[in-house]
Amino acid sequence: MTAAAPIPDSTLAREARSQADEPQSLVMRFSGDEPLMMDCGTALAPWQLAYQTYGALNAQRSNAVLICHALTGDQHVANVHPVTGKPGWWSSFVGPGRPIDTDRFFVICANVIGGCMGSTGPASTNPETGAPWGLDFPLVTIRDMVRAQAMLVEKLGIDDLFCVVGGSMGGMQVLEWAALYPQRVFAAMPIAASARHSAQNIAFHEVGRQAVMADPDWRGGRYLEEGARPRKGLAVARMGAHVTYLSESALHRKFGRRLQEREAPTFSFDADFQIESYLRYQGITFVERFDANSYLYVTRAMDYFDLADTHGGKLADAFRGTRTRFCVMSFTSDWLFPTEESRAVVRALNAAGASVSFVEIESDKGHDAFLLDEPDMFAAAKGFVDGAAAARGISR
Repeated sequence: MTAAAPIPDSTLAREARSQADEPQSLVMRFSGDEPLMMDCGTALAPWQLAYQTYGALNAQRSNAVLICHALTGDQHVANVHPVTGKPGWWSSFVGPGRPIDTDRFFVICANVIGGCMGSTGPASTNPETGAPWGLDFPLVTIRDMVRAQAMLVEKLGIDDLFCVVGGSMGGMQVLEWAALYPQRVFAAMPIAASARHSAQNIAFHEVGRQAVMADPDWRGGRYLEEGARPRKGLAVARMGAHVTYLSESALHRKFGRRLQEREAPTFSFDADFQIESYLRYQGITFVERFDANSYLYVTRAMDYFDLADTHGGKLADAFRGTRTRFCVMSFTSDWLFPTEESRAVVRALNAAGASVSFVEIESDKGHDAFLLDEPDMFAAAKGFVDGAAAARGISR
């Protein structure tokens, strides 16, 4: 795999600013008298949320499904991405005839607050200064993301959601939705997620953040103002994170120790191995579409997530008395969010008296399995959604 030629920093900066303020998607804008009350104590206003919708809302407004994206995802879940030109990040799972069937459901996916594809975040223009927010943007939590989504859903005239679905950081949002708005969520499907970020995962994120901040072009977070871009630091952060999304068996199957377009080692620090070339490619392509400061903010939001801690240290209390139906899924080779984390959520849901099913998918693809073609995951999701839809009275 040959790495793409780097895009000049000035072009990248312009593209980041363009998507940050005027994205190529739907945008819901909230005025100064509609603040987002954030956990850090800030009342953010004005602000906006960029989103996409698919399918049609039925007359009863009972078929709305919210998709929550993962760390580096965005609102373009099932359409061609306006920056990369690639298919939507979950187009195998969301679309006509898919487990989340857009011929049957009205699907919403919003870029999280703190993101960089049109929702207000550090790359957005601060209305008070006319410059990018940078590190002046308030710190974001998973709960803040969910509050923002709830305000969007309300603006769309939807009282409650048929289902909330997401994997990884998206799964954290699903759990927060069910805890924060139990009366507004009929069904919830957290996939490859956890009710709190582990010390190991916080450590991985900190290494990535330090890589970004060590890049001289980070410039104290003011790189957009100065026409720069911490490309190298963000690329290294992405490379390190990407390793955690895969399993050893998947890496061995895909790359092994095979050399990259050569017969013998070069005895240099060039990318001799295919895995090295692959990771460098991942790093280079990532900086084309993602803002470095947003990476700092969104990883920090995951680090702060601890659902039990916000309920007196008892995870079951987060779901006490809930009427939401749950389907919790994990993957056998996911060492970033191992099955035991999902089992802990299931035990808490059982203790709270919730209706819950649990599926552990046999896969050697690691954490990223939830984004890939996994027939068992698709079958389990479709079965859960169909059953919940029948209980909700949503026709086929």
